[in-house]
Amino acid sequence: MSAPPSTTRWTFPVTTLAAFMVSLDNLVVTTALPEIRTSLGADLADLEWTVNAYTLTFGVLLLTGATLGERFGRRRILGLGIALFTVASALAALAPNVGTLIAARAVQGVGGAMILPLTLTMLSAAVAPERRGAALGVWGAVSGLGVAFGPLIGGAVVDGWAWQWIFWINVPVGILLAPIALTRLSPARGTAQRLDLPGLGLITAGLLGIVWGLVRGNAAGWGSAEVVGSLVVGGALTALFVAWEARTAHPMLPLRLFRNRGFAASNATAMLFSFGMFGSIFLLAQFLQTVQGAGPFEAGLKMLPWTAMPMLVAPLAGPLSDRIGGRPLLVVGLLLQAAGLAWLAGTMAPDTPYSTQWPAFVISGIGMALFFVPIANVVLGSVSVADTGVASGANNAIREIGGVFGVAVLAAVFSHQGGYASAQSYSDGTSVATWVGVGVVLAGAAAAVFVPGLRRSTPEPVVPPLAREPEPVPA
Repeated sequence: MSAPPSTTRWTFPVTTLAAFMVSLDNLVVTTALPEIRTSLGADLADLEWTVNAYTLTFGVLLLTGATLGERFGRRRILGLGIALFTVASALAALAPNVGTLIAARAVQGVGGAMILPLTLTMLSAAVAPERRGAALGVWGAVSGLGVAFGPLIGGAVVDGWAWQWIFWINVPVGILLAPIALTRLSPARGTAQRLDLPGLGLITAGLLGIVWGLVRGNAAGWGSAEVVGSLVVGGALTALFVAWEARTAHPMLPLRLFRNRGFAASNATAMLFSFGMFGSIFLLAQFLQTVQGAGPFEAGLKMLPWTAMPMLVAPLAGPLSDRIGGRPLLVVGLLLQAAGLAWLAGTMAPDTPYSTQWPAFVISGIGMALFFVPIANVVLGSVSVADTGVASGANNAIREIGGVFGVAVLAAVFSHQGGYASAQSYSDGTSVATWVGVGVVLAGAAAAVFVPGLRRSTPEPVVPPLAREPEPVPA
């Protein structure tokens, strides 16, 4: 059953624009990092947390955001998420110091986790089955544009105004969307679900401990009580999370799904891909400015062959994926991503011309496109119809967490091998760190080999549970 026309009319523009806003903030800050470092006196660890505070809370809370929507009403949670994201954006723009900026970014991530999964759920429920594929395709393309043009938009805003405006631009959008979402979208709920609060607490504290130890390692010393304690406690809490999820009746992440080879392999591939990509972009966006003197907009423009390539390749790769299956595209895409990063790492120097760099960006961009096109279908195709919602949420969360670890680990390698002292020092550190990223992405390609191949039988089409409008839960 589709939603009434009065609500359907508003669903598409609200959900796609909200998804774009949240996706944009994944990478919009990257080209602003040198300006933030100068303006707020931030060090490398501060810059890591400026990126990771958003992606960590966003990734950890994605499944919880979807559950809140099913339990308390989708439009209510979506509207509250947009409002929270908007307020946090204003606080980030007004931040007088880097600590306040990091805290605001963490709150942004909470709001984003309430927004993104519900935009997909509500859009799926609002359109007729025969139009659903096209609608979700546009939703995916718009979300991809947010990621692709994040560095370029961030650079243009910083060059034209100031770094604070990369957050101010969210405010009028949020002020427009929040009341529409709360009053004009369908009030439908899904099946009431119990929140896994112990699991949420364990995984949040565990990942925070591990990331804290990685970020503080070079500054405090890898053998210090602070770093060792953070890593040990974080690892222990993460292990407790796994143990809890295995025994609780209402897990936020059903571990039984990982007994499926396709689900386990595709999620390992996704995590390793995000590790290498996000970690490398964090350093390379700064390299173009700190070492080679590009302005923020110029740096974003130079990275566009990498980040925007999926928009050009995806329309060709999609039909190919249907014919040959997702596994070949995943393997080839990750190999191309690794090749592009290896090219950059091997030619990195203060005087490296852009004519040497842009082919590597194109190769990496093609590889990223070949990964993004089949990954969702591979994940959902490996589980039962009843599990598609939680499987999709888990894959998105794992990708975000992979990016968190990528920034933390590659920045730690960079700090150990180089630094901001000179152009040569920055180049040396970034080169070694990018080689580590190459190794991680190659490990992702190896994991992708274990993804099941294309099944030649043509099963009857199914509609995921998220795409059906469930009966409202009685108040």
